[in-house]
Amino acid sequence: MQSDEIEIDSPPVFEIGQKVRSRKLIRNDGTFPGKDIGAILAKKGDVGYVISIGTFLQSSYIYAVHFMTTGNIVGCRKKELELAEEI
Repeated sequence: MQSDEIEIDSPPVFEIGQKVRSRKLIRNDGTFPGKDIGAILAKKGDVGYVISIGTFLQSSYIYAVHFMTTGNIVGCRKKELELAEEI
């Protein structure tokens, strides 16, 4: 995504209820309460479900994903997620 691109000008890529997978290791940047900064919130390949969709700085979507392996609900950007194949 280019820095001047406004992601919210288009519909969200993921929908509430969709099964998604983390594309990378996600660590606490200080916005996850009760965990130390740098603590692992989701590992690459962890699967979860989109439970809500918000926005960040009126430019990008933040997907709240409930990861099944940890129970954590983590705010993720589009580039951190991919659709998980249904089995």
